[in-house]
Amino acid sequence: MTDRAGGDAGATGTADQRRAQMMAAALEVISERGYADTRIADVAERAGISPALVIYYFKTKDQLLTEAIRRYEDSWYAVGQRRMAQLPTSAARIEEIVAMSCLPEADPEPASSWQIWLDFWAQAARHPEVASVRRKSDERWREEIAALVVAGQAAGEFRDVDPARFAVGLTALLDGLTVQIALEDPAVDPVGAFELSMQFVADQLGLDWKPGRGRAA
Repeated sequence: MTDRAGGDAGATGTADQRRAQMMAAALEVISERGYADTRIADVAERAGISPALVIYYFKTKDQLLTEAIRRYEDSWYAVGQRRMAQLPTSAARIEEIVAMSCLPEADPEPASSWQIWLDFWAQAARHPEVASVRRKSDERWREEIAALVVAGQAAGEFRDVDPARFAVGLTALLDGLTVQIALEDPAVDPVGAFELSMQFVADQLGLDWKPGRGRAA
């Protein structure tokens, strides 16, 4: 019984590792080529496996790419949770969320995440499964920000504002600026986007915030 249980666990572990390998490869290819131009064959080549094995695990290209994007969002959120747990105040934690959205040095892997987000939103307009991932992602971050505002108000860090309304405003601002960064708009560089967002935060929440993060010494 023990041997069989160990074998089943080992098989499950191998399957999970293969799925993770394929999703990581998919994210790399999406980052380079875009969602629409990513093929099963490209992912298989990047992962060093056969296209048939990719199809065995994911059935369709859309399922593979949707799961890869879901994995990326979960990873991005987990990184944010770890970073914020190390910070002492709600103000610092909100600043970290803004930095992760705008500044490349605060961005978790893969490095070309802005392009991934751009494809993510574009596909969400056309594919219900991707739209569901996007909706849950947005809800999770808005709830996170609103909870930080509530905690900051309780600690005397922030003025009295509607936490949910503030979260909608901040996430909408970050989404819009992220699109401009991804499109390499010359009027919107990462540091400028970060500072504009943080000025919004400071004005809304009554913070004494000074620019400086992300700029060369």
